[in-house]
Amino acid sequence: MEEDFAGYRLYRKCMLCPRECGVDRTAGQTGACGQTAALYAARAALHFWEEPCISGSQGSGAVFFSGCALGCVFCQNSQISGGSFGREISIERLCQIFLELQEKGANNINLVTPDHFAPSVARALAQAKARLKIPVICNCSGYMSQAAFDLLAPYVDVWLPDFKYFDTDLSAAYSHAPDYFARACQAIALMARSAGDPVFDERGMIKRGVIVRHLVLPGHTADSKKVIQYLYETYGDSIYISIMNQYTPMPSLDPKKYPRLGRRLTRREYEGVLDYALDLGLQNGFMQEGGTASDSFIPPFDYEGI
Repeated sequence: MEEDFAGYRLYRKCMLCPRECGVDRTAGQTGACGQTAALYAARAALHFWEEPCISGSQGSGAVFFSGCALGCVFCQNSQISGGSFGREISIERLCQIFLELQEKGANNINLVTPDHFAPSVARALAQAKARLKIPVICNCSGYMSQAAFDLLAPYVDVWLPDFKYFDTDLSAAYSHAPDYFARACQAIALMARSAGDPVFDERGMIKRGVIVRHLVLPGHTADSKKVIQYLYETYGDSIYISIMNQYTPMPSLDPKKYPRLGRRLTRREYEGVLDYALDLGLQNGFMQEGGTASDSFIPPFDYEGI
């Protein structure tokens, strides 16, 4: 355990996510994220299944952190998000991982769900940033606190948040977070101000900006349309919106408790949402082609690169 940096104190009465558990993670307590103050990750490798401007042909340098404060019932990374899987690494090792991914040709450093480790991740980024020549991406659930944002913002070039729900009843039912919409709105506003308009290099790889992801859930296309309308009316073409069809029912999901989530999204449902986005006037967006709803798109959490 490393205690020689200022941000470490934030783990002592943890308010790093909107759950504001207040537990002492330095004493081994865990809150909603399922993690203590020890830094845990499950994979650090080139990843090829992100948006084209992130993965490109060389891959995104994705670091998958263990735990998650949101805890969606349909989570596709539930093996690591539950908090019981991963390997402890030091801040110095995390810094080395960033540089190793760069040496492997990664287009960027892709921090996957780093919010609850924000003090440690920010420390590692501070050590590595002068030697990093590629952008840093924060890939998160959208359920982010001001505290986590403030720690990460000085080092993040591209924000890649989810915007999962418009309806508070849905976010309460599926993520136990009735405040999700309000929190995501606040977080994305901060991200947009921080990053500014999107910037791409000569290869089409994103260097700065915000890409908001929305996963269309089966039986809930009306909510998807509200999310897209809100984002487009609020930000126009100053952000990109990635509309995703890759929802996959996981074995851990109880179809009796969540009957609408027990199947994959239909082509008609997805195309209906895409048509709605086009009718709004959305131009800066990404869509997924058929075949993405498969567990083969979930990376193997085998400690590669850790």
